[in-house]
Amino acid sequence: MNPTTTQEETTLRTVLDRWKAAVDGHQPDLVAAQFTEDAIFQGLHPYSVGRPGVAAYYESQPLGLTADYRVLETRRLAEDLILGYLEVDFAFTDRPTVHVNLSVLLRRTGGDWAIAHYQVSRLQ
Repeated sequence: MNPTTTQEETTLRTVLDRWKAAVDGHQPDLVAAQFTEDAIFQGLHPYSVGRPGVAAYYESQPLGLTADYRVLETRRLAEDLILGYLEVDFAFTDRPTVHVNLSVLLRRTGGDWAIAHYQVSRLQ
């Protein structure tokens, strides 16, 4: 049985569609804007805390990088917290696609949702 609810997945997709558009457009500041001010971010390099680290990470990515995601699971942990578990394919113009699993924690701040925690796992 899939415990994912329509409302939670819709919320997750709204945030991740903005993240994907900014990643695909190589707009690191717009990627970072999808995160909370104090977000913990773990890509495939050492972790960082806050939007500047997120922006620096995506600034270092090559032009042409794209992200395609598939939602596997969501959980509402509290009224203002949603956990998402996804598969993401990061495609490059000059090397093989990198397949990762991604866990995100969305937090509602004010009237909008943003990523408060982002952790990539590369399974071998």
